[in-house]
Amino acid sequence: MSKISLAVEVAGLRLRSPLMNAAGVLGMSPPILKRVYDSGAGAVVTKSIGPAPRTGHPNPTLVRVSCGALNAMGLPNPGAEYFVDEIKALKEMGVPVVASFFGGSVEEFAEVASTLSKAGADALELNASCPNVQEELGMLASDAGNVEKVTATVREETRLPLFVKLSPNVTDIKEIAMAAERGGADAITAVNTLKGMAIDINFKRPILTNTTGGLSGPAVKPVALRCVWEVAEAVDIPVIGCGGVTTWEDAIEYLLAGASALEIGTAVMTHGFEVYGQVNEGIRRYLEMNGFSGIKEVVGLAHQIGEEQDSRADRCSIRV
Repeated sequence: MSKISLAVEVAGLRLRSPLMNAAGVLGMSPPILKRVYDSGAGAVVTKSIGPAPRTGHPNPTLVRVSCGALNAMGLPNPGAEYFVDEIKALKEMGVPVVASFFGGSVEEFAEVASTLSKAGADALELNASCPNVQEELGMLASDAGNVEKVTATVREETRLPLFVKLSPNVTDIKEIAMAAERGGADAITAVNTLKGMAIDINFKRPILTNTTGGLSGPAVKPVALRCVWEVAEAVDIPVIGCGGVTTWEDAIEYLLAGASALEIGTAVMTHGFEVYGQVNEGIRRYLEMNGFSGIKEVVGLAHQIGEEQDSRADRCSIRV
């Protein structure tokens, strides 16, 4: 029996494994999220919850593409009050819950955070990369000032670990991550989907009713991995990697780049719930074969090794 532990701690949230599901991929049903946990996840992440019922965009809202999937759901959900019972049900099942949430204004973000905190969530994930319904915030994750303001306001409403999920569709993700940290974020989730589209050549029009959607899956991994690397160098709080994690090798890359935990989403559509156990087992074997006793020893190691190599190269240059 292997003595390798996969347990991690992210901003005070203790997880038996570094894996979670990505918000929105598996809906809101407690039994479905319980399957995620039973398959090996350390916690489950709810779909993004808003202040009031929202229908989202009309179908089609999801299309498979050769490199992953495009979705334009439009954040459909029945509102925060409905989710109170869902969160309580998951907690009664013994499942750690990270509640993802959004709002159209600073006040709405704070209101939903308060509701979900009182419902018994173990942590909150502030979806800063969602489309907002009021002009006050615009596309939140592209504005460092608004990210800091919203994060700070939510921070005042809850003592729970607060993760801020960022978008890759920005000029400088480091600036946005540092703004979230200044606002009181306990961790950064990097990243949400890339903006993309698909066209039906027979109907000669965009497939998604919303025209554009969020690209997820293997195609986004190199971009998301770069975001994790840059965020890890910019902030002093943990980073949760998200984007195209499908295999244990993907997971190890993220850990080496600086992620302390990981979210898996689209891979569940192609590999089933078993992907969590498969990735966990692959991580365990990698740690054992490389002489590590736990995940913490691997997190950010590529940064350290790169710095050591640069230092040696500088010394050699001086001698020459």
